[in-house]
Amino acid sequence: MDKLINLAKQFILQPKEAWESVKDDNSTAQQHVTSYVFPLALIPAIATFIGVGVIGYSFLGVRVHSMELGISQAIMSLIGTLLGVFISGFVIHKLAPSFQTEVSLDKAVKLVGFSYTAALVGGIFNIYTPLAILALIAGLYSLYVLYLGFKPMTNVSEEKSLGYFLVSIVVIILVYVVIGILLAAIFGAIGFATMKGSFTM
Repeated sequence: MDKLINLAKQFILQPKEAWESVKDDNSTAQQHVTSYVFPLALIPAIATFIGVGVIGYSFLGVRVHSMELGISQAIMSLIGTLLGVFISGFVIHKLAPSFQTEVSLDKAVKLVGFSYTAALVGGIFNIYTPLAILALIAGLYSLYVLYLGFKPMTNVSEEKSLGYFLVSIVVIILVYVVIGILLAAIFGAIGFATMKGSFTM
């Protein structure tokens, strides 16, 4: 646990040094997601559950407060993060030859997973809706961390680096959106059922 905390702290405060320390890491994609991404993904998931299911929030004058809705959104958050890291890493891995480099699946998944650090830790702000903007800022910072890690993790040439990075950002955003839509459809019935008794004026 101490190793996880120290590494996450380094990726937030000293991302350049953090990338140098992990670029030769030989763990697999599965090990990375299990030991690093999953524990951090619990932060926004639990915060979302508390924010929706325990504290609740107001939207357009309507009070939303539902344990069931909080649970479903927490599960969606956790599953969405894990799938997002794997799928985004897979696509970045497959795109590598188009930018005249080679990136293993393990390394591509770690590139995405480590870059998620600030966004996942910042997910703690989901615990209180008015602070959610801070979670968004943390997510934007994660894009900067991704940028810093791109060359060390992919060994892409200088002239191809920016294009590969921009395409990867588009991939990550699209994957996030598609997964969100699919999970919303899957959990939608649960959400609508619980929301019937969740709104108060």
